[in-house]
Amino acid sequence: MLRALARVGVRYLSTRSVGYDHIDLEYAAGLGIAVGNVAYSPGSVADYTLMLMLLAVRDLKSVLARAAAGDFRLGARGKELRDLTVGVVGTGRIGSAVVERLRAFGGRVVAFDSSPRAAVEYLSLDDLLRVSDIVTLHTPLTGETHHLLDRRRLRLMKPGAFVVNTGRGALIDTDALVSALESGRLGGAALDVLEGEEGVFYSDCRGKDVGSRLLRLQELPNVVVTPHVAYYTDRALRDAVENSILNCLDFESGALHG
Repeated sequence: MLRALARVGVRYLSTRSVGYDHIDLEYAAGLGIAVGNVAYSPGSVADYTLMLMLLAVRDLKSVLARAAAGDFRLGARGKELRDLTVGVVGTGRIGSAVVERLRAFGGRVVAFDSSPRAAVEYLSLDDLLRVSDIVTLHTPLTGETHHLLDRRRLRLMKPGAFVVNTGRGALIDTDALVSALESGRLGGAALDVLEGEEGVFYSDCRGKDVGSRLLRLQELPNVVVTPHVAYYTDRALRDAVENSILNCLDFESGALHG
């Protein structure tokens, strides 16, 4: 696709996303194509992240399933965020917005980032995993962060801890996560992104094969999977379109000035 764009004279590509992981930047540069991303309201993903945390610690998937079936008995007791330690991995615009929202709940918040920038307690990644009751991922997907939560790091997490991912699916080794969940070592997971989501998310897959890993996750009562929709708000979409156009105009203006 990049070659085809270069052949018709495209010199600037604006992706309406924060992440670049779906574009081969080195190959694009070799073709003379510059690539720009967009910023949009971090509140869209931050709000959704908090919702997933609350959903996970209150076992809401099981509560709703029982209620829909007419079973209104009490189930497992929930947890309150003020009694928990939340570990935020990545404190860019979205991660920092998550940190700010968590302050209102009164619990301990710790963070890991290669470039600390937020007013929060920073720990090494391994130490963060050891102390956190909830780990939420907000770091870009790169060669260094691929499978950031691998089998070894998942074993470092507290028994009964929860994983929330609204970043990129491949930040987690999904097979290792499934094993940790099925064994009962982890308390649950809330995932808005997933490895191999391409061709599945944003499609009507009713009656189709969506892959064994997704099926295994969906069958677990303590796992919630949503189809990469955390960003999907009116404000965020307006921001993405506006900033994409501004990026193109800025590029054109720079080119016209040599």
